[in-house]
Amino acid sequence: MNITGIIGLVIAFGLIIWGMMNGGELKNFWDPASVAIVLGGTIGAVIFTFPASTLKKVGVMLKLTFVQPKYDPNKYIDEMVEYCKTARLKGILQLEEAANACSDPFVKSALMLIVDANDSEKVQSMLDDSIDFMCDRHESNFALWTKAGAIAPAMGMVGTLVGLINMLKGLDLSDASSAANLGLSMSTALITTFYGCILAHVIFNPIANQLKYLHNKEVLCMQIVKEGALAIISGANPRYVEEKLRMMLPATADKPKGKAAASSDSE
Repeated sequence: MNITGIIGLVIAFGLIIWGMMNGGELKNFWDPASVAIVLGGTIGAVIFTFPASTLKKVGVMLKLTFVQPKYDPNKYIDEMVEYCKTARLKGILQLEEAANACSDPFVKSALMLIVDANDSEKVQSMLDDSIDFMCDRHESNFALWTKAGAIAPAMGMVGTLVGLINMLKGLDLSDASSAANLGLSMSTALITTFYGCILAHVIFNPIANQLKYLHNKEVLCMQIVKEGALAIISGANPRYVEEKLRMMLPATADKPKGKAAASSDSE
């Protein structure tokens, strides 16, 4: 579970609702017309902008926002170092058994490319293409939420214009009762902007950022696998491979001493 994301969402909505209730009532912030303009307009514009292949993955993207798969770079480093040791001690063909037992399709593909005796340039090209294609797919996914975050405030502005137009149309200075309609029109004008800001900055943009963060973690793990595969082809020492792969991690990341280095120190 994405605990920090859930906590942030609860804090945001909790304090916003508290602020709405402080000196007022929640019902003052409910306006069906404003909901229809902002939410309906945003959803309609997003549907018009993106193909059905992207729209049908909205449920999956929402799930990934709150229940995120764990991409542990250290785990991938340890695995690639072990594969390197297997290749050096038992031969490249022994990696086929490891590939068949591997659950990660990208790692499995990398190992099978090595087993099939492809040269390093071909392996690098194919793995780079695989990473690039995945990036293209992911970018279209979180672009949906980024676009929704840009459209929602614009729909809020549309609602504001609607409210102002209705207010001015209904304004009759000679009729004292016309002032009663000013409050309703102004509430629609202001609440739509409120709704648009909430949707954009509390929901849509944070979802896009969560998906981007998850994407970057996955790309880092795939790049580790690629560099590890190229090192295996070159016949590099497992300790060298481990040090090289750990240099790919951020400076603030936890970099435990792996199995390969420990075994090399004991020899």
